[in-house]
Amino acid sequence: MKNINKEVGFRIRKIREEKGLTQVQLSKLAGLHRAYIGHIERGEKNIGLKNLQKIANALSVSVRVLLDVPNP
Repeated sequence: MKNINKEVGFRIRKIREEKGLTQVQLSKLAGLHRAYIGHIERGEKNIGLKNLQKIANALSVSVRVLLDVPNP
């Protein structure tokens, strides 16, 4: 079984990089700490729904896009 935290974190990182954003830029847009973004992208933190929504808004995507990870 794959780690959902790592899968979602990978999606966030991929989309962030596609949009040409740094972790610092994303953290400012989302109103979250840069270190927290790093922890999420590495799958080290459980992300709450409110913070997931903040990141989705900052990336101009839906939460559904961030959660679109492959089935195990």
